[in-house]
Amino acid sequence: MSTYNIVASTEDSTVVAEYVSAYASGYKRADAYQSEAELEREFIHLLSEQGYESLTIHDEKALINNLRHQLELINDYIFSDSEWEQFFTNCIANKNEGIVEKTRKIQTDHVQILHRDNGSTKNIYLIDKKHIHNNRLQVINQYQEDQGNHDTRYDVTILVNGLPLVHVELKRRGVAIREAFNQIKRYQRDSFWAACGLYEYVQIFVISNGTHTKYYSNTTRISHVQEMAGSERRKSKKTSNSFEFTSFWADGNNKAIADLVDFTKTFFAKHTILNILTKYCVFTTESLLLVMRPYQIAATERILSRIVVSSNYKTTGTLQAGGYIWHTTGSGKTLTSFKTAQLACALPDIDKVLFVVDRKDLDYQTMKEYDRFEKGAANSNASTRILQKQLEDPNTKIIITTIQKLDVFVSRNKSHNVFKQHFVIIFDECHRSQFGEMHDKIVKAFKNYHLFGFTGTPIFAVNASSGGNPLLRTTPQAFGDKLHTYTIVDAINDENVLPFRIDYVNTMKTVEGIKDTQVRAIDRERALESPKRIREIVKYVLDHFDQKTKRNSFYSLKGQRMAGFNSIFAVSSIPMAMKYYVEFKKQLIERCRDLTIATIFSFSANEDDPEDVMPDEGFEPELLDKTSREFLEFAIADYNGMFNTNYDTSSEKFQNYYKNVSTRVKNREVDLLIVVNMFLTGFDATTLNTLWVDKNLKQHGLIQAFSRTNRILNSVKTYGNIVCFRDLQKETDEAVALFGDKEAGSIVLLKGYDAYYNGYDENGKHQPGYTELIGELLQKFPLGQDIIGEQNQKDFVRLFGAILRLKNILTAFDDFEGQAILSDRDFQDYQSIYIDIYQNFTKDKDADKENINDDIVFEIELIRQVEINIDYILMLVVKYHESNCKDKNILVTIDKAINSSIQLRSKKELIEDFIESVNISTKVDEDWRKFVQEQKEKDLAEIIDEERLKSEETKKFIDNSFRDGTLKTIGTDIDKIMPPVSRFGGGRAEKKEGIIEKLKKFFEKYFGLV
Repeated sequence: MSTYNIVASTEDSTVVAEYVSAYASGYKRADAYQSEAELEREFIHLLSEQGYESLTIHDEKALINNLRHQLELINDYIFSDSEWEQFFTNCIANKNEGIVEKTRKIQTDHVQILHRDNGSTKNIYLIDKKHIHNNRLQVINQYQEDQGNHDTRYDVTILVNGLPLVHVELKRRGVAIREAFNQIKRYQRDSFWAACGLYEYVQIFVISNGTHTKYYSNTTRISHVQEMAGSERRKSKKTSNSFEFTSFWADGNNKAIADLVDFTKTFFAKHTILNILTKYCVFTTESLLLVMRPYQIAATERILSRIVVSSNYKTTGTLQAGGYIWHTTGSGKTLTSFKTAQLACALPDIDKVLFVVDRKDLDYQTMKEYDRFEKGAANSNASTRILQKQLEDPNTKIIITTIQKLDVFVSRNKSHNVFKQHFVIIFDECHRSQFGEMHDKIVKAFKNYHLFGFTGTPIFAVNASSGGNPLLRTTPQAFGDKLHTYTIVDAINDENVLPFRIDYVNTMKTVEGIKDTQVRAIDRERALESPKRIREIVKYVLDHFDQKTKRNSFYSLKGQRMAGFNSIFAVSSIPMAMKYYVEFKKQLIERCRDLTIATIFSFSANEDDPEDVMPDEGFEPELLDKTSREFLEFAIADYNGMFNTNYDTSSEKFQNYYKNVSTRVKNREVDLLIVVNMFLTGFDATTLNTLWVDKNLKQHGLIQAFSRTNRILNSVKTYGNIVCFRDLQKETDEAVALFGDKEAGSIVLLKGYDAYYNGYDENGKHQPGYTELIGELLQKFPLGQDIIGEQNQKDFVRLFGAILRLKNILTAFDDFEGQAILSDRDFQDYQSIYIDIYQNFTKDKDADKENINDDIVFEIELIRQVEINIDYILMLVVKYHESNCKDKNILVTIDKAINSSIQLRSKKELIEDFIESVNISTKVDEDWRKFVQEQKEKDLAEIIDEERLKSEETKKFIDNSFRDGTLKTIGTDIDKIMPPVSRFGGGRAEKKEGIIEKLKKFFEKYFGLV
């Protein structure tokens, strides 16, 4: 039987079950060169064939007139001129509203109130979410906006009821798709907000170069605006890292639909795009818009379809009424389950949706996520008594509880009326302990239910335990049919999660004189717990910590400049956790090293380290033995001292300790967290890149633990780093094959050092290694020779970008130390050339000529990660003055360091003046701060005097800019500091532009230094 027969039974499925390319079905592909204009015409023609009305609208007046007409049609109401003016001014184009408020109107407040001329009110729908085909779709192209920072012209926009809700940016075939993404970033900066700001209603962006097409939500724009805000402590200018979160569209079998023709026939099918806009977007409590990925939508719809079909066929309460979703860890199961729960509880005959998790820590994490998606949408419970109240309350629709609390409720209330109600029961992480007696009791108690499970690592016959009920050992036995699959291979291919890079560090060669072969025969566990082995492992971790967690790399996180990532250390038992914690603290003191180490563990009923399933660690530290609890108190006291908190091992305070640790790991405030089982399942932290493993793992337990490291963050984090102190290679290969396929290893696991350093052959094609690329660089672009001509510059940028990407991977390998080939100074020189080309070809974004970055990608984020610190420059300045200003080599080193840094280039003149004009004392930092402050005040006074600006207002404006991390040039802020200038004759606009340019240069010069 087909695995997607449920979805295939309806033409209105948002994600097509299986897609055959239009070209395979007879669509004629042009052989000739296709310009961007021709690609755009073909795209609009395809939309018109699918029922979109094609309009000629190039200016705001026509856009507003069409909007009025479309809203009149969908609301069956004709506005008077005065009604339209007040409705448009107050509800549509309110000057006090921006992206967030406009997104909220489309997602949650799509019914607005019109105050009619006769004094009554009327509901006006911006979009009809109940009857989606009542909405009208139109397409416009080459819309012009001349009221922003620059005149701009947008490619293609989809209007829904006259509002621009989907924007498409096209580049010709052969141009990097990232350039379309960058173009939209420029629009958000320069013009989306301009005039009436209607383009701030865009919910979804589509970018395409014809060959590859991706989509993403306006979260990117919101995040970009927030990143440009930041805080006083921020030391570097940030850019949006959101390209990593763009998505391909796909069919129900996860086959990517990349070509623009195929993408248009599926994603832009009327029912699909309208379903996505009205059902499959989530506007979070953090004011971010998330648009679901195709596999998430497919899974949701297959569950909903199974509910409807099984209800109609009266099979509720059986396996046929449910099923399970196999979506790999890190693919967004919580969002999928949330949307499923939200849509299921809206079905007419469903009384409640019960979301069941296996442990209190997962209960807390799920509640936090659900609250993030919609505050108060779900109800968690602290006790069985509260769970009972929620089950009995008809207004409580979505309940999150633990299987343990549900088991207690069922045991105590065997004939409760609630069991007769129509329930959807969703089990999270259903690979865990739902196969025992508790599961059996629950499904016997409820009479009218649909049972669904979500798992990233299902239990099959091959990895099932031998104990327990033989009829409940596998996921299909417990939950029924597999409704949708999205494996780790799918996720890595889609770039939704990262692959793993694994080090196997042999720690059993000689332990206290005992050879490895003898260890297994004599006492393996005693050898593993040997103080010498633990001491050597801790030494290895501290020796390699900066390398593995990339502490010399920099990126931005929530407005802060971060150095590298953090890590978890997984150990086999509580005694081992205690030993490692003490040894880490000891060696850190010996090294005078400052790393934040924490540990967390609690009682587990199963202490035998079964390897495949993480034993449950509860929240009952009082059940620990005396030694373990006393040690936990000691470790928590350490934590309290570090973070000025007040936790202990009492039940409630320990739960709060867990929550605080969770938050601080996510914020990268904890460098290394030592755990036994906690945090190895269900915990997501994008800053976490390394798992140190001294624990036996296999099958789903191994994949779950490894997957803590592979969340997408930015281009600096390219893989999850696993360092194994036990030989887990066989277990890793078997687990990857089980949860991917037999060929999955080449996708899920990064290749070895030699492949990246020397190159390798794959699928009949040679992939050059680091040595080959460096050789090509030295041959084609020797230092000291100018790179002349645009094509040569493009070739250099591509080559050096490839070297940056490879070096980013190689730096985590121990073998790479001392093997970089280029000296640090030569690498700086090449990096300076790279930045020169980047700045030269991006400074004039409005030039008529084709930009160099139209068909290449600049790896600026990988450049920023190795930014030179101003402290390093000041150290060199001190050395220069200690030489009585005679060692000119130091000046050359300073010059090269500045030129290789995007951040410091704008401050070059300032640094040079400091070197020349200041008698350096032993307190160079104080001298520098004083010098910068004096120069800043002098330069600002000159700008105020030259431009006749309002002095106090300008100083306040600048202070606010440094505080917020961005110079706000839109709105009325600049107008408030300007002198009186006539608005006629064009002089005011020119004057304003000149002031903005001067203030920008001033801001760049001093930002990060004051």
